[in-house]
Amino acid sequence: MVQSLKAILSVVTGVMLFAAIPPCAAQDIKVGYNSDMSAGGSSEFGISGLYGLEEAAEEINKSGGVLGRKIVVVPRDDTGQPPKAIQNTSELVDNEKVIAMFGGANSGTVLAWMHIPQQKQIPVISPIATATEITKRYQATDANYMFRISMVDREQIALLMAYAMRATKDKKIAFLVDSTGYGQQALKDLKSVIALHGMSAAAEEKFGPKDTDMTSQLNKIRSAGADTVIVIGLADANAQVMRSMEKISYFPVVLGSWANINTPLNTIAGQDLAGRIIFTASVTPDSTPKAAELYSRLIAKHPNMPTFITAAQSYDSLIVLAQAIKQAGGTDGAKIQNALENLQKVEGVIKTYDKPFSKTNHEGMSVNDFHLAKWQDGKIVTYADEITRAIQPADLKR
Repeated sequence: MVQSLKAILSVVTGVMLFAAIPPCAAQDIKVGYNSDMSAGGSSEFGISGLYGLEEAAEEINKSGGVLGRKIVVVPRDDTGQPPKAIQNTSELVDNEKVIAMFGGANSGTVLAWMHIPQQKQIPVISPIATATEITKRYQATDANYMFRISMVDREQIALLMAYAMRATKDKKIAFLVDSTGYGQQALKDLKSVIALHGMSAAAEEKFGPKDTDMTSQLNKIRSAGADTVIVIGLADANAQVMRSMEKISYFPVVLGSWANINTPLNTIAGQDLAGRIIFTASVTPDSTPKAAELYSRLIAKHPNMPTFITAAQSYDSLIVLAQAIKQAGGTDGAKIQNALENLQKVEGVIKTYDKPFSKTNHEGMSVNDFHLAKWQDGKIVTYADEITRAIQPADLKR
């Protein structure tokens, strides 16, 4: 009888102790971030993206979290390699039990691992990678778990082409793209979009991502009479393009993608040459008061933050996810996916996301959310001139 009573008291005491334990880490809402943060030209994107996610999580948690629970960002460095990215995803999903994923900086790595969360019904928001297929691959399935708040390649090209059509005097636009999958896919989009304007390129040339002399290609483009050149490549290679232009004293209007926001353009080409490229952006520190305020907070914590744009897109991505979790009333993947497709208004830094997604559209931003930017005095600023002010919605063919 005494032993029985002791057993009962032991169980009761155990229950009381368990009930007295404060909420633990197991009750946190874990979200995974899988991106290059140490290798290659994309690491600047990935590092800044993490800063943005962490800032959003800190703000959400200070306000009481989501459904009374703390948001925890669990980061993994994929080093820009698909095998490592796949390994990270499996570890985040199976071991860390994340309820959503963000990442990565490279389209190729995201395309390599996105089948895992899709199969396990874990929503993904891509805040950096731009390949069109990311949100399209599973579009025909019952539930597509891939969403994006970033700059889609074709949408960027629509804006660049609209500017180019008004900038060129002789209707001679040339394409100079790198030989990687990024550049070659962009070339397809460039040819398709210029055709929508009833034109074709005056010249098409390519370069290797590690090339340092593009004078041969540029001489051919100059011989074709091009006064406007759209350059698609990563920032370090684009810097070599600008140095090659200087070698042959050929300075047409130069347009490029958001890849030019990376610091190698400025450090390799120098401020004067870097300032000659006009490129696409979704946000810059001077875009809006909200952007300026976020930039000030981030730069105070991370003085060497390389790319504000990916930090801002990542920040907004987590703000949007948090609202979807609230709307879903929990962390069930299928319910969050449905909430994202039916999301109510969310105030972000880049814009107000008012029903940004639908069953058939998982892109949180479009060409209408983009603007042009350039390097000036070592900083990226919004670019505007008489051409940008003259561009009409009808010009944005895509």
